[in-house]
Amino acid sequence: PVPPRQKNKIISSCASTLLSSLATSPAHGSIAHHRVTMQRLPTGETVITPRNFKLLEELEHSEKGLGDMSISYGLVDGSDIFMGEWNGGILGPHGTQHDSRFYELRISIPADYPAIPPKVRFVSRINMNCVDPKTGEIIYSKVPATRNWNRNMGMEQILISLRVEMASDANRRLRQPMEGSTFRKVGGA
Repeated sequence: PVPPRQKNKIISSCASTLLSSLATSPAHGSIAHHRVTMQRLPTGETVITPRNFKLLEELEHSEKGLGDMSISYGLVDGSDIFMGEWNGGILGPHGTQHDSRFYELRISIPADYPAIPPKVRFVSRINMNCVDPKTGEIIYSKVPATRNWNRNMGMEQILISLRVEMASDANRRLRQPMEGSTFRKVGGA
């Protein structure tokens, strides 16, 4: 968990970034898209959420145990004010070759998040048709959440989508590597 003092520092940093972006935006333009997410209210108004605010929301959601309990995600380093590196976890679905296995993942958040999805790779070795067998990186075109990505989605949707793929006909019966084996790190996420 991120200590309250650190959260305040992150929020303050985000607010400064937002204000400086507003100050440098064209008069009729919008804040740079790579630092914000947009949500339309029922009234038709558009609310713009800065990148780090979205990440703080995701962190809080995860830390409070809200959402799907078969997945988890959190910061690698609670003092990272840019919130760039995250750990993820997926509990394999029942009735599949993944049953009772816990898969560790690494999630790297790009500067353009949430306009583009994060880079996700499995640390734990896994055999799935949507995962590169050499690096453990997910193949974006084969994972519904990344293939259909939009700025209102988050890490939770990607992890849930991967878990659903584990239970799909294409992956549920695939023979799996020895439990506890890992992909070699090849730089990046």
